[in-house]
Amino acid sequence: MIEARWVGIDFGQTLCDTSPERTYWLIGDTSRELGEPELVDARCYRWRTMKEKYGSWSAIKEGHRDEIASYVFDGRPGAAEIFACKEQRFTKLADGCLEAIAYLRDQGIAVSVVAELKRTFGPIGTDQVSRFLRAQNVIDYFDELISPLGKVDLRDNSVDERYRGLSKEVGDIYDLLAEDLAKRGIRTSEAVMVGDKEWSDLTPAQRRGFKAVHYMGFTDQGPSNADATIRHFSELKTVVKGVAR
Repeated sequence: MIEARWVGIDFGQTLCDTSPERTYWLIGDTSRELGEPELVDARCYRWRTMKEKYGSWSAIKEGHRDEIASYVFDGRPGAAEIFACKEQRFTKLADGCLEAIAYLRDQGIAVSVVAELKRTFGPIGTDQVSRFLRAQNVIDYFDELISPLGKVDLRDNSVDERYRGLSKEVGDIYDLLAEDLAKRGIRTSEAVMVGDKEWSDLTPAQRRGFKAVHYMGFTDQGPSNADATIRHFSELKTVVKGVAR
């Protein structure tokens, strides 16, 4: 068992299911609300082109959301906001995650969302991650939202701008996070990252001393050197526990 005082959970394809099948419905609904149902097929083709360019659905949604509006929807006024609102209907929480997070909190473990959210359609705090957490009525389960747009305290909505421009994949976001956790008396050996991507969620965190749990509930990204692997969030209760007091 990994003894922890802090757990960070990746967003896309970990906490949130952003399966590509739902995206086609989402593009269709957005196009119809724009009054352009005849463009659905062309826009789905552009979406597939973006996937080929960036490699994954989560990479598009976390790092290239502006191109969804400018490229997929031809820069149509209002498309970004309509897409963002419709998206809430076609995404869902990972099965078992709320039970697992409630367990972590009962163990005295702080829980944060750590997302590679590089661009957003509006000011931070109106991004898709916090919107999703509010729409799912689960925002109170988490302490912070940490991303390259900043670190948001989900209790008082204050923003720590020092995180702006940092990256999970580069790893500097974990450098600053390690410093902040140390100020709270939490060592990186007592901090755990849970995610699906070896190159951004797991390895960069491990290089800074964090523990890592590879989540394979939605996608199989290949072999991992994580400290533990789970396929369902309920398994988190078997690999992480609070530090004995």
